[in-house]
Formats: sequence, structure tokens, C-alpha cells
Amino acid sequence: MAGSWELTTGSIPAMKLDALVKRARQLSRPYRISSGRRFRLKSIDPGDTLDFDRSDKPRAEAALADSVRGLAALQDVLYAQDRWAVLVVFQAMDAAGKDSAIRHVMSGVNPQGCQVFSFKAPSSEELDHDYLWRCVKCLPERGRIGIFNRSYYEEVLIVRVHKEILFGQKLPASLVDKDVFEHRHTDIRNFEQYLTRNGVAICKLFLHVSKDQQKKRFFERMDDAEKQWKFSAADVKEREHWAEYMRAYEDAIRETATDDAPWYVVPADHKWFTRMVVASAIIDTMARLDLRYPTIDGSKRAELAAVRRALERE
Repeated sequence: MAGSWELTTGSIPAMKLDALVKRARQLSRPYRISSGRRFRLKSIDPGDTLDFDRSDKPRAEAALADSVRGLAALQDVLYAQDRWAVLVVFQAMDAAGKDSAIRHVMSGVNPQGCQVFSFKAPSSEELDHDYLWRCVKCLPERGRIGIFNRSYYEEVLIVRVHKEILFGQKLPASLVDKDVFEHRHTDIRNFEQYLTRNGVAICKLFLHVSKDQQKKRFFERMDDAEKQWKFSAADVKEREHWAEYMRAYEDAIRETATDDAPWYVVPADHKWFTRMVVASAIIDTMARLDLRYPTIDGSKRAELAAVRRALERE
């Protein structure tokens, strides 16, 4: 997306696109993993806020507001051009803030240009198909942003930690061997490469929350009447497997991070910072596309001129 043309879609204040993209890259690139060979999860601090501190929270919120307007403008061009689709994948431990990040970051996007799908335990129908089937059905159409709240990555995360789930997936016994998750990493890499070759830009976000912060948020859910509905004793039970989940996440990121389908490992202990980085990562992804409003040809211009003259004569 070359040039320094301005975003002036709808009621959005004019702003230089290149300045927005530059800032988005400054915020998101420290957490962008495009090659997992040397990646270690411990190298990213869940409490990191770059050069922001708590007194900078209003500045961060203002930056998020600008990013939300920028995303709305980019989505408008994406929809009008109707050539690319954008897939945003959210993965995280419980209470990392996926739902609130989606709600805040996508708040300005036209609903008809955005689709959100949440993937929970597979249904009996879904278990009668390959594990990618239910996600393939929900891929975004050209011109739209698709958001996966959890995704096919659950098959190398929760299924890896709880292998009894794998044994209930109706696979032939000969295929459930010691290399099954290595094969799934390969399948996911190939699947994402296929998508990018067919005009689907992929942005994968792991909201990296610390175990201590998760515990704090669980207490908040139990103490707040408006949040108690979110609380699940099963979520707390999963804390017993924290180390196993961290190994599974690290391996998944190491094995599937590519330049075309990078991971952003987003610090998630401070939600105001998480949302800002999430918005920046999506802008960074969309800025790599050649998004432009469609141009009209000579015959269409002549048609518009004729219609204008007719309206002016009324």
C-alpha cells in the first residue's frame, strides 16, 4: 500500500495513512514472530508496555481511538475493492482478554464487513469431519475481516495437553502416533500458505497473560456480580497444566510462524496496552495489502456524467 494518501472515509478525520502505519509497526513489530526457529516464549514479558507507563494510559487510549478509526477506513477500502480477505486468529489462556480486545478494537468496523466466530468443543457433526472442516466453513469472504476467537490451533494446544480428547476424535488408530502433533503443525503451515496464496491475509494473535494476572482476574470475576457469569471452575482447573500449555503454545508458534502468516505474541497483563497492540497488528497486516478504492473506466464516467446532467435538469 504505497503513497501517503489520506484516510477520509465517512466521518473519519483526515490522517496520513503512512503515519498511522508507521506507528502501528512501532507498536506491533517488537512482538511479531515471522520465523520461530529461535523463538522462546519467555523472551516476551506479559507485563511489557514498551515506553508506556500507567500515567500514559490516556495517551494509549487516544492511540487506540485513532487505530479504531484507521481500521474502519481500511476495512471500507477492503470491502469496496473485494479482492482480499483478512483472517484474524485470537488464541490465549482463559481471562487473557480476547473478548474485550475484539470488542474494543473492532468497535468502529462496519458490521457487514466483519464476522466473528467462536470455536468451543467440537459437536458430534464436527467430529465426523477433519479438524479443519469447521473453521474452513467460517473463513471470511473477499472484502471482509474474519475473526476466529480460538481456532484450529486448539488441536495442537488443548488436545495436546489433554490427549484423551485426541482419542475421542474417531481417527484411525494407526494415525494417532507419537508424531501426530508434528504432523498437525505441518498441516496448519500448509493450510495457511494455501490461504495466503488465495488472497487471505492472516494475522495470528497470542494474548500472553501471566499466571499471576490470570489468578487476579479470576478473583475479579468471582467478586463482581456482572462478571460472575464468566467464571468457570474448569478454567481454574486448567491452571494445573500451565507449564504444559506454555510448552504447547511455544511449539505451535515456533512451528507455524512464517512471514506470510506471522504470530504476534501480545503482552496481556495490561488490557489497555493489549488492545493497542492488537489494533496495531491488524493495521500492520492490512497495510501489507495493495488496498485501493476501485477506479471506474471511461464508459462508467460517461454514464455518471449523463446521470448528473439529467438530475440537474429536474
